[in-house]
Amino acid sequence: MKQRIAFTLMMSFVLSVLMTCWITFLNLGFTDEFFLRWFNAWVLAWPAAFVIAFVTGPTIQKLSMRFK
Repeated sequence: MKQRIAFTLMMSFVLSVLMTCWITFLNLGFTDEFFLRWFNAWVLAWPAAFVIAFVTGPTIQKLSMRFK
C-alpha cells in the first residue's frame, strides 16, 4: 500500500503540474498573471488528480495488462 500511495502521489504531482501548466498557457499565453493562475489551477487539480489516480489506478493497470 505504501508503494501505491507513493506512486500515486508522484504521478499525480507530475501530471497535474504539466497539464495545468499547458492548459493555463493555452488559455492565457505567457502573461504577467501566468504563474499565479497556473499555481491556483494546480492547487485545485493535484488533490483531484491524486484521488482519481488512486481510485482508478488498479482498474487501469488490469486493463493495460491485457496488452502484453
